[in-house]
Amino acid sequence: MTIADASKELIDLLLPLYGEGEAQSIARIVMEDAFSMASREANAKLSIDEVNHLKVIILRLANKEPVQYILGMADFYGSRFKVSRDVLIPRQETEELVLWAKDLVAQLKSTNVLKVLDIGTGSGCIPITLKQMLPKLEVHALDISEVALAIAKENADLNHVNIHFHHFDILEEKSWPQLDQFDLILSNPPYIPHRESDLMPDHVTKYEPKLALFVENEDPLIFYRTMLAFAKWNLRPGGWILFETNEFNAEKVKALFPPDQFSWVALRQDLLGKDRMVAGKKM
Repeated sequence: MTIADASKELIDLLLPLYGEGEAQSIARIVMEDAFSMASREANAKLSIDEVNHLKVIILRLANKEPVQYILGMADFYGSRFKVSRDVLIPRQETEELVLWAKDLVAQLKSTNVLKVLDIGTGSGCIPITLKQMLPKLEVHALDISEVALAIAKENADLNHVNIHFHHFDILEEKSWPQLDQFDLILSNPPYIPHRESDLMPDHVTKYEPKLALFVENEDPLIFYRTMLAFAKWNLRPGGWILFETNEFNAEKVKALFPPDQFSWVALRQDLLGKDRMVAGKKM
C-alpha cells in the first residue's frame, strides 16, 4: 500500500461520516502526523507496521473517535498540544477568545506585572497561547481535574512557557481567598445542560470529558454566576473578565454582570456570526 492509496482509503471511509471537506482534512492530519506524508513521495510504500497502524486508526475513526484523541495531539493557534479524553479538544472559536483577551490586556494600565487567570484550563491551550503572545504576563490556570492539570503542565513544557497551575474547584467559595487578585480572568466553562446531551454530536458526547461539557439542568449558568461572584473579590478594579459562551446563552450570560460592579459589558460574535464571547470591565 502506498501513501496515496492509504490517503484515498481514509477519505473514502470518512466521506459518509463527515462530508468532503472535513474528511479530506482529517485524512491529511493522519497522513502527515502518523505517516510523515509531507516528507515522503505519494508512491512511497508503507511498511507492514505502518499498515497495521493504519488499520487501527481506521477502526477508531469508523467509531467516530476524534482524530486528535487518536493521534494524541491537537493544533491551536499554530502550536501543538497534547490531548487525551481527559481534556476538551482545542477549537478554533476558542482562538478568538484568546485574541480578544490579548486586546483587553493591551488596554490595561499598570506599572506592575499584569496577572491573568484561566478558570477550567483543560489542555492549557488558552493560558499557554496567551503567554506565548504576551511573555511578560504572569499567567495562572486552574482546574478541578488533576489529570487535566498534568496534561496542561506537559503542554506548557512542550511550548516552553511558564504557567502557574492550581488544583482548584472554583465552586468552592471558601477556597477563593487562597488565590490572588488578577487583572484579567477568562474561562471557557461547562455550559451544556445534561438534558441537551442528545442534541450533541456522537463524537463529542462519546469521547470528550463530560466534566468539561455538562452542567446540571437546574442551573446551566452556574459557572458564569460563580466566576462573577469570584471577580467581586479577585478581579482588580479596572480589570477584565472574559467568557466563552454559546449562541443560545450569550445574552443570558451578559445579563448576569452586576451593573454596579461593571462599567462596560459587551458581546462579540465569532467568525461564523454566532454570539460566542462576553466581556466586562470592572469599575
